[in-house]
Amino acid sequence: MKPAIHPKYETVTVHCTTCGNDFETGSTKDELRVDTCSQCHPFYTGKQKFAQADGRIERFNKKYGFKNQNDEE
Repeated sequence: MKPAIHPKYETVTVHCTTCGNDFETGSTKDELRVDTCSQCHPFYTGKQKFAQADGRIERFNKKYGFKNQNDEE
């Protein structure tokens, strides 16, 4: 690497604005603020609701009573 052209990589504290959680990571910025972190994101906390959306083909087959190839086995 060429000297004096790369930004300084430091350990910084990340602050979550949603839950107030603080944790450390490496960055070239002085301060990081995030909207959601792993402590408050629904995917990581297990509070996410999974909405199963049927596709167009499945809805058509269901509407007109056709069976899928996977259902026949």
